[in-house]
Amino acid sequence: MKIIKMKEQNCTYAEHQPEYLPLPAHRAEDGTVTSCWELSDKEIEIILKTKKIYLQVLTFNRPLQPVRITADNPLKSESGNKV
Repeated sequence: MKIIKMKEQNCTYAEHQPEYLPLPAHRAEDGTVTSCWELSDKEIEIILKTKKIYLQVLTFNRPLQPVRITADNPLKSESGNKV
């Protein structure tokens, strides 16, 4: 799985932190951050077979923030227009 840029991107996290990969994302006024990830063919095969996805969050022993995984672009409004 790899992070990919999206046209709604308006920021990049960890851009100047060599210990992390840069994370292109869209940051909304309410603090919601959205990033886009592309699956490899092998990952798609695994998901089709197991119907499972795992999420790991590095909390550094701090409180866990709410997270959400979706296959739909959450930056699209119900009318199909970009937010």
